[in-house]
Amino acid sequence: MSAEHDHEAEDADLYLTVLCWIGLGLATLDAFLQPLPQGLVWAALGLSFLTGGLPPLRTALGELWHDHRLDIDLLMVVAALAAAAVGAALEGAVLLALFSLSQTLEHRSMGKARRAVEALMQLRPETALRDGPDGVVEVPVRDLVPGDRVILRPGARVPVDGRVVLGDGHLDESTVTGESAPVRKAIGDSVHEATVNLDGILTVEVVRGLATSTVAQMIKLVTEAQAMKSPSERFSDWFGQRYTVAVLAGSILSWFAFRYLGHDPGEALYRAATLLVAASPCAVVISVPAAILSALSAAARGGVLFKGGAALEGLAEVRTFAFDKTGTLTTGQASVTHVLALEGGEDAFLALAAGLEAQSEHPIAAAIRREAAERGLAVAEVRDVRSHPSEGIIGADGAGPIWAGNVRMLERMGAAMPPEVAALIDGAETLVLVGRGARVIGAVTVADEPRETAGEAVAALKAGGRTDILLMTGDRAAVAARIGARLGLVPEEIHAGLLPGDKVTLVDAAAKRGKVAFIGDGVNDAAALARADVGVAMGVAGSEVALQAADVALMAEDLRKLAAARRLARRAAGVIRQNLTIAIGAMVVLVTGSLFFDLPLPLAVLGHEGGTLLVVLNGLRLLADPIRARA
Repeated sequence: MSAEHDHEAEDADLYLTVLCWIGLGLATLDAFLQPLPQGLVWAALGLSFLTGGLPPLRTALGELWHDHRLDIDLLMVVAALAAAAVGAALEGAVLLALFSLSQTLEHRSMGKARRAVEALMQLRPETALRDGPDGVVEVPVRDLVPGDRVILRPGARVPVDGRVVLGDGHLDESTVTGESAPVRKAIGDSVHEATVNLDGILTVEVVRGLATSTVAQMIKLVTEAQAMKSPSERFSDWFGQRYTVAVLAGSILSWFAFRYLGHDPGEALYRAATLLVAASPCAVVISVPAAILSALSAAARGGVLFKGGAALEGLAEVRTFAFDKTGTLTTGQASVTHVLALEGGEDAFLALAAGLEAQSEHPIAAAIRREAAERGLAVAEVRDVRSHPSEGIIGADGAGPIWAGNVRMLERMGAAMPPEVAALIDGAETLVLVGRGARVIGAVTVADEPRETAGEAVAALKAGGRTDILLMTGDRAAVAARIGARLGLVPEEIHAGLLPGDKVTLVDAAAKRGKVAFIGDGVNDAAALARADVGVAMGVAGSEVALQAADVALMAEDLRKLAAARRLARRAAGVIRQNLTIAIGAMVVLVTGSLFFDLPLPLAVLGHEGGTLLVVLNGLRLLADPIRARA
């Protein structure tokens, strides 16, 4: 059902509920305050029974006809009709009015939870400014294809996923990734559909069409999440159907029991109807979905997508978190870690190295150029640059020939390794030597660095209690040890030199201690993601294979979201336990009262509907979880 149809159905429920309460109000006025004409009273009661009884009766008959199931709604209609049959029509009207109000509030609350992510569809702009041979032309977003270039002005929403090819500025990504602060974008950076350009004029090259965009992926995941029920939800469905049959049978048997105990037929029917209301499991059945839907909605607005309630419940029980290293715990992008100048100042040396590397497309060269740009340095002019594969590059500047490379380049030039440079070598970083002839003038070390949020995320997960952390990588042991130490991991938690199959084996071993979550972002992580009890894909715009294999997707590359999602999952599990305790406890009290203490039908109605509303409201508290709060 579409969001528009959902709204129409909710409005119809509201109108019927209002009419039901108007009828009940007139009947109550006649009974307790001011006598009214008998015809008006019967009309008021009829209005209450029709507007309050026909919707649940239609639902119940539909379930019975199509699915051969007895619905809880049928219990309410039967109880109201039984009350009317014994002369307690007002009590029956009270039951239907409260049940109608409860259903209306429940549907509107659940609808709000379901529509939390659908609102993203409204964030898509209808048109975009495409820059082509005919200049800048406004075109429908659906006509954009990969390779097109679009112009983003300040205040404009990004029409599709792309990459900045000209300009720089800040984007508000809160609607998609949950990132609270504006994110700076420069040439080469990715931008996501539905985010907002705050300043600057950007030229963006389209990398994904509308059908495969970030928002399309989100809508797909949310649709799958609504269709996939958790174990608790499946149990509540199973329980509700079978328990409904038991309640109907029990109420019929109770009529015979009350007759056997000496009650007249009317009184026995009244008490059987009271038992029918008291024992109805409405609150039990709604306990789980009220919490699950609210938690899924809050998580999605906070930048975390769960593929259903099963993933949410699974994350709450995870004992071991296994992380891929490259691109997950680390940025996956080389960065300069040390700059050592043996002649002259550090900035002048780095500007010279960046000028020499300006002709290279190697990732290490790009890291050196980025470091110089971040320091605001003007790179030196270097000419006649020639590449020597697996060794380095050679060029010339105003002072003569200059070279940069590894130890093989050092040997080619007949240079000796200075002691100061030798001290930098630890096996965990890539060393770039820079020299003139046989003289080394400095060195730069480059390595993949941990994400800024990785350390906080690991610490937060460990603080959750009884949590094991594993680092898994195909990289060298020295590199893994360096990253692990930066994140506070001990050697036993670090596993290096792994093939994709080795990661699956380690996940299998960890699963013997409890549930395992694997967090990765690449194609080589797909097997481990699928094997883990909960697979977590890092970044929705990452590997399509990883995203499909995962159960949870982190929209932003912020690992702190994982710790927040785990906390939310545990909180949701606690709310489910609270709801079931409230629902079952209220039901036991009401059933006991109706069997042994002559519980009045109106009190049973209030207790039943009050319990249902209470568990719904308790579940909706999760909508305000801090995971979606902005800093």
